[in-house]
Amino acid sequence: MKHQDIFEKVSIAGHEMAKVPCEIVYDLLTDLAAEIIKQTPYIIEENAKDLALMDPSDPKYDRLLLNEARMKAISADMLNVASLPSPLGKVTEERFMPNGLFISKITVPFGVIGVIYEARPNVTFDVFSLCIKSGNACILKGGSDARYSNEAAVSIIKKVLLRFSLNPSTCELMPADRESTALMLNARGFIDVIIPRGSKQLIDFVAENSKIPVIETGAGIVHTYIDETADISQASAVINNAKTRRVSVCNALDCLIVNNRQLTNLPGILMPLSEKNVVIYADEPSFAALKGKYPGNLLENATTESFGTEFLSYRMAVKTVNNLNEALEHIRRYSSKHSEAILSTDQASIDRFINEVDAAAVYSNASTAFTDGGQFGLGAEVGISTQKLHARGPMGLAELTSYKWIIKGNGQTR
Repeated sequence: MKHQDIFEKVSIAGHEMAKVPCEIVYDLLTDLAAEIIKQTPYIIEENAKDLALMDPSDPKYDRLLLNEARMKAISADMLNVASLPSPLGKVTEERFMPNGLFISKITVPFGVIGVIYEARPNVTFDVFSLCIKSGNACILKGGSDARYSNEAAVSIIKKVLLRFSLNPSTCELMPADRESTALMLNARGFIDVIIPRGSKQLIDFVAENSKIPVIETGAGIVHTYIDETADISQASAVINNAKTRRVSVCNALDCLIVNNRQLTNLPGILMPLSEKNVVIYADEPSFAALKGKYPGNLLENATTESFGTEFLSYRMAVKTVNNLNEALEHIRRYSSKHSEAILSTDQASIDRFINEVDAAAVYSNASTAFTDGGQFGLGAEVGISTQKLHARGPMGLAELTSYKWIIKGNGQTR
């Protein structure tokens, strides 16, 4: 199928989706969730073809990997999305005007949502479930590193769409080449919004070259600040989880900021990381505190490049500060405005941190690993927006809608 044909077909499907009853969408997603479990051996077999072409040491490998547990999680997320209330047709404003006009504002679908992403085949299912639940069609462009996985996923989605007599072009997958990306970015009149998910390079390329509105899901350069009053046992568990739960995801911890009064506790806080072979890039004060107490083969001196880096691996920077002011300044300078956290028992410090940090998700005394649509009760997510227009943070159903004004009159003229 030619690119232009794909764009036209998905555009038509987008218009048709507005007429599909909520009950049909619920039944379809429930059926698809069951089909995913049924087809798990086939999906894993296709995923293995992609994995065979990637170096297991590549940070993307973990994102690319599909196994039985992850397929069950994908199916469960789809059931969660199916059970959520429809975001469509909600009246967000209404008023009678002095001239007798009745004006209201209601939520509506975008129409066609384009998503460009890299080695994340779970995104294929997540995006489809969120798009169809919010009345949208979707056009997907995955990376060549997940070609077989994405093709398998979309073939299953199309099979279920046909089973429910719905337009199979409600979900289209573009060829995994650069030409397809360029064509999508110029498909004005067919695609209503583009959402990139992946590396900073991908996101920057899409934002700089798209002629279609873009919602940026930015890279995660994530910090956690341990202040002088932090609960040390709690801090150790939170830091270990934020750094090592899954190192290849955007909410993983990249830089630990530590108050200098906690330097004597730093070896104990970080020792669990050594069990996962986490390399620490420590500034001068923290290096001195860790030397001889953290494995020498995992401890290195920090450089200027250590800060402001999204590692996506078992590596982490440590920055020492004298007070909250310096912690806030370090975050202001290096943050990607994704997720930031403070560990403290001082309420005034917590309040100030929450109020002053400019990020999509700001935490106190919890792991940044929770920045996720499913964890926020959204069912799933299409991405985590780090911008401030339209959507910010995990993007679920509500963020995949726009609105229109409805004006009812009785012959009024102006």
